[in-house]
Amino acid sequence: MPNSTNVSTGNAGEYFVAGELERHGFTVAVPMSNVKDFDILAINRTTYEQFAIQVKTTGYKQKKWTLSKKNETLEGDHIIYFFVSLNELETPEYHIVPSKIVAETVRKSHQEWLNTPGKHGQAHNDNTIRNFWDKDDVYLNRWDFLEGEQKND
Repeated sequence: MPNSTNVSTGNAGEYFVAGELERHGFTVAVPMSNVKDFDILAINRTTYEQFAIQVKTTGYKQKKWTLSKKNETLEGDHIIYFFVSLNELETPEYHIVPSKIVAETVRKSHQEWLNTPGKHGQAHNDNTIRNFWDKDDVYLNRWDFLEGEQKND
């Protein structure tokens, strides 16, 4: 995204998600200060079911988001990730994924990366960076994950 910082990109993603949640029948609260494990609290206005929303945003037209080691263990039935692609100022895309899927995916993909030799045959050095991909748009606009019983298909 031209002339953008990571902070402003992240803030934009959070507010886009908050607006979309409101449009989809949720009341949202965006904390004024940094909260450890969620960016938005969303409450379904019909069922009163609550969700802790974790937002990860990229400003580019890509399906890759950077996470950290903590995302391998951040799991809960009511923790949902919104991976936002701002698409370089075009219409944002929302990839909606339950935390259990994110945790399992980043654990497995990081282990595979560690087990795969580098381009010169060397072992990769472990680090705290994790990545989540949705190249095939499996989780694009999966609002059903916020509708009662989660379907993990």
